[in-house]
Amino acid sequence: MSILIVGSVALDNIKTPFGEVKETLGGSATYACLAAGIFSPVRLLSAAGEDLPGKYIRKLKRKNIDLAGLKICGGSTFRWTGEYGDDINEARTLSVCPERLTGDNLEIPAHYENPDYLFLANTDPEVQNGVLKRVKPLKLTVLDTMNLWINNKLKSLKYIMKKADILFINETESKMLSGEVNLISAAKKIIRHGPDIVIIKKGEHGAFLLSKEDFFAVPAYPLEKVKDPTGAGDSFAGGFLGYLSTRKKITRESLRTATVMGAVAASFTVEDFGTGRLEKTCRADVEKRFEKMQRMLDF
Repeated sequence: MSILIVGSVALDNIKTPFGEVKETLGGSATYACLAAGIFSPVRLLSAAGEDLPGKYIRKLKRKNIDLAGLKICGGSTFRWTGEYGDDINEARTLSVCPERLTGDNLEIPAHYENPDYLFLANTDPEVQNGVLKRVKPLKLTVLDTMNLWINNKLKSLKYIMKKADILFINETESKMLSGEVNLISAAKKIIRHGPDIVIIKKGEHGAFLLSKEDFFAVPAYPLEKVKDPTGAGDSFAGGFLGYLSTRKKITRESLRTATVMGAVAASFTVEDFGTGRLEKTCRADVEKRFEKMQRMLDF
C-alpha cells in the first residue's frame, strides 16, 4: 500500500533539561515518514532550502522514503527553535521562520497523485487544501493540525476537516477547536463537523480514539528516560498510518491496534534528540514493544 505524507522538513534547535542540539533534522513530515516507513514504503511531499545538509537527505533515502516530491528551493530551510522546562510535555517556541512548503512551490509528481493513504501532517491548511485538489487518496485521508492554524486559519481548517476521515489533534487543541472542556465531548463535537474518527494525543498520558461506534484509550509506553518529546505526535500518527496500511481492511480491531502501534513508535522518538532514535528503529523493535504493551494491558 502506498502512503503519501505532506508536511514540513525542518532544521531544529532544541533544548531540554537533558541536553541541547542544534540544526538537527526535524519537521512534521520527517517524523511521520520515518515512523510510517517502518511498516510500508512512503512518499514525501515537502520543500526545503538549499542549505538542507546532504547527509539528512541521504538518511531519508535509506529509510524507504521516496523523495521525488521533496523540492529544494533557494534560500533557507524552515527552522524551529524551542525549549522544554520541567514540564517536558510543554514546548516553548523561541523562534520560528516560515515553512517552505507553500502553494507557490507545491510540485506533485505524477506517481504521487493516487496514493492508498494520504497523511496531511501539520502544515498550513491552505497548502493541505491545495494538495487535496490534486491528490485523490484511494482509501483514507488523515489530517493533523495545531493551535496556530486554529487561531489564524480556522475557515480553511474547517473546510479540509470535512474531507478528512481521521483527525489527529492534541488535548489543548481539541478544546480550542471544539469549545468544549471535556475531551470526550470535544471529540464528539469535532466528529459532528467533519472526520469520522478523532484521535486525541495526550503526550505522556497516551491517547484515545473516538468514533461514532467506538472509544479506545491507550497509555503511553512506559519509559525510564525521556530526552526530547519533539516530533512524538508526528511519529505517533506515522506509526498509526504505517501499521494500518499493512492491513487488508480497516476495522475496529485494526484501528485499535494501529493506535497502540502509534504509541509505540512515539516512544522511540522521545528517547533521543531529534530523529536520532527513530532512524535506528526497525519493525522488530516496534513489535517487541508492542508485545510488552499487550502484556501490560492484559487484565
